Amino acid sequence: MHKARFDRPVTLPLTKLRLPLPGWVSLLHRISGVMLFLALPIVIYALQQSLLGPDTFEGIRACILQPFGRAIVLLLVWALAHHLFAGVRHLLMDLHWGVGLASARSSALFVLASTAAVVLLVALRLFA
Repeated sequence: MHKARFDRPVTLPLTKLRLPLPGWVSLLHRISGVMLFLALPIVIYALQQSLLGPDTFEGIRACILQPFGRAIVLLLVWALAHHLFAGVRHLLMDLHWGVGLASARSSALFVLASTAAVVLLVALRLFA
C-alpha cells in the first residue's frame, strides 16, 4: 500500500486567509506597481499626442474629461499615491524603522489615510 506524504507543499486557499493591515498595504503596493507599469506606455503616448498641437491637446483633454476618462485618471492617481507612500514605508522598514507590530500597523494606516487624502483632493478638483 502507498503511504501519503505529509512533507509535500500545502496549497492555501487564498480566500480564507486573513491578512493584517500591513499585509494589505504590501499587496496593494504590488498591485499599484503593476498598474503603473502597464499604464506607462498609454500615458506616454497621450503626452506625446498632446504635445503635437492644440487640436490633439484638446482631443486628449476631451477624452480625460469624459466620466470614464476621469475614473481612469483617478485610478492612476490612486496607484501613484499609494505606490509612493507604501514605497517610502518599505524603504524606511528596510532601514529598520517601524518594524515593530504597533508601528507597522500605524504606518500602514498612515499610508492608507494619506493615499485616501490625495485621491479625495484630486477627485474634488477633477469632478468640481
